[in-house]
Amino acid sequence: LWFSEGAGHARIGEVLDIGPRWVTRELFAVDHGDVKTATRGSVAGWFYLEPGELGFPYQDVEIETPLGPAPAWLIPAAEDTHRWLIGVHGRGVRRQECLRAVPVARASGYNSLLVSYRHDGDAPASAARRYGLGGTEWTDVDAALAYAIAHGATSVVLMGWSMGGAISLQVATRSANAGVLRGIILESPVVNWIDTINYQTDALRVPRFVGAGAQKLIGSHWGAVLTGQSDPVDLASLDFVARADELELPILVLHSADDGYVPPSASRELALLRPDIVTFDEFTVARHAKLWNYDPERFTADI
Repeated sequence: LWFSEGAGHARIGEVLDIGPRWVTRELFAVDHGDVKTATRGSVAGWFYLEPGELGFPYQDVEIETPLGPAPAWLIPAAEDTHRWLIGVHGRGVRRQECLRAVPVARASGYNSLLVSYRHDGDAPASAARRYGLGGTEWTDVDAALAYAIAHGATSVVLMGWSMGGAISLQVATRSANAGVLRGIILESPVVNWIDTINYQTDALRVPRFVGAGAQKLIGSHWGAVLTGQSDPVDLASLDFVARADELELPILVLHSADDGYVPPSASRELALLRPDIVTFDEFTVARHAKLWNYDPERFTADI
C-alpha cells in the first residue's frame, strides 16, 4: 500500500472482513510514513523494497548500457551455477517489482539479475526522455544479458512484467546474444501494443479514431514535434501476435482475465497460435502485475 503521495509504504495481507464502505486487511509492516494519518492510498504490486528483505546475500552491480552505467541487483544462487534469470520490470516502476520472483529462481538454482533501463529513474535517460515501449529499452537489457555472459552465464531465462514483457520479446528476437537464452516468463505482458492502446482508449471513453491518430503520431517522424520522441515507435515490430512465427523459445505466460490495464487478449492469441512453445495460465481477480500477490503458491508452481 502506497500512501502520502508515495512517501509512505506498508505491506498488507489477506482481506479479513468487508463492509459496505470498508475493507479490513492484515497489516504486516509499515516501511515508511505514518499510515494512521493517511487519507489516500493505492495498492500496488511491490511487496519488497530492497533485496536484503528476502534474506539472501546480494550485490549492487552496474551494467554498461548504450547510455551509460545502469544499476542492477545480483542475487546469486546458493551454489555456483551458470544459470541466470534476468528480471525486467514494467513501465513507470522500478526493479523492486522483480523481487517477487527471486525466491523461486534461487530455489531452482538460478542467479537473479534485476536490471534498470532508460527512463525508469535509476538508469540513465535518453535526451528525448521518452519511452520507446520496448523498441529502445531492449538494448539496455541486452547489455545486461552481455553482462551475465561475461560473468559465466550459459543458460538464461528472461522474465518481464507488463512492458518488461515487450522488452524481453525484443531481446529474444533481436539480440546477438540470444544463443544463451533458454526461455521467457511473461507476467501481465504487453504482447501487442496496438491491443493495449485500443483497450486503454476504450477505458477512457476516447473515440477509437483519436486512438488511431495517436498511434500514427507516435509511429511517424513528423509526429516528433508533438510527442517529443527522437525516433518514431514502430508498433508493428512490437506486435508478437503478428510475429508469433519468429518465436522459438519456450514461453510461460501468466495473465489475469481482469487485468484492467493490459488486456489478456494478445496473450491468449499467442498461446493459440504457438501451442508448441507457449504455456498460458490465466488467473482471475489478480489484476495487473499482481499475480504473485494474489496467489504466490500458484505463481511459484507455474514457474
